[in-house]
Amino acid sequence: MRLSARVDYALRAAAELSAASGGPVTAEQLARSQAIPGKFLENILTQLRRAGLVRSQRGPVGGYWLARPAAEISLADIIRAVDGPLANVRGERPEDVDYDGAARSLQMVWIALRASERSILESVNLEHLSTGKLPDSVRRLAEDPDAWMS
Repeated sequence: MRLSARVDYALRAAAELSAASGGPVTAEQLARSQAIPGKFLENILTQLRRAGLVRSQRGPVGGYWLARPAAEISLADIIRAVDGPLANVRGERPEDVDYDGAARSLQMVWIALRASERSILESVNLEHLSTGKLPDSVRRLAEDPDAWMS
């Protein structure tokens, strides 16, 4: 699985908003706290706002905050908002890709991969991320020494 810089930055900014406890945080504060390029972050925050995941207010007391409680926003929600579907093959959904001959089973592999990604990314929410209290299932997977090998 390859995660884009856009996804990495979006998740880090959303974690900071979660930790801010609902108060507005400026894009500049978010950019500084996570070393994210400001202009890039502005575009990401716009995408998150359009997806209904963050809210914003302009002005001297303005900034960004989560549109829903952190426990109700999964990592998958953030990824889909800034990068589209969790898994695709050449820009298509796995169920829309056909293979012939010996490669026929690849479609099932891609669908299983997407299901595996979803089982993790939909079970971890921004509250888990910002507090460091990850679900046991995720913690167990990450603590397996084989998980650290590429």
